[in-house]
Amino acid sequence: MAKLEFLTEQSFKEKVFNYEANKEWKYEGSVPCLIDFYADWCQPCKMVAPILEELQSEYGDKIKIYKIDTEQERTLAGMFGIQSIPSLLFVPVDGQPQMAVGALPKETFKRAIKDVLNVDVPVA
Repeated sequence: MAKLEFLTEQSFKEKVFNYEANKEWKYEGSVPCLIDFYADWCQPCKMVAPILEELQSEYGDKIKIYKIDTEQERTLAGMFGIQSIPSLLFVPVDGQPQMAVGALPKETFKRAIKDVLNVDVPVA
């Protein structure tokens, strides 16, 4: 099963957005990504975690799913104005990222991956 990658401030700058080098949003990755802002104590976050793992294994290398611990990475959480968790940032290769808040059902994730990230649902 594909493992989700946990981002620190440093790896975020390398893989998602180097906010020190760029004022305007500029995505550093080559495939769209989904970033889960979560905390270990958050019950809805625990509900979303297995769904995200399933999605990562279903979509394979078409998308990347990252996790950011809002307790550890307060700068990143602050930069995106995270007020409630889970907050999920959908990042297309081109265009602006879009935020969704709350424990979404799997179908909603798939719809957003298609609409925002322009990645089709994989054929099983």
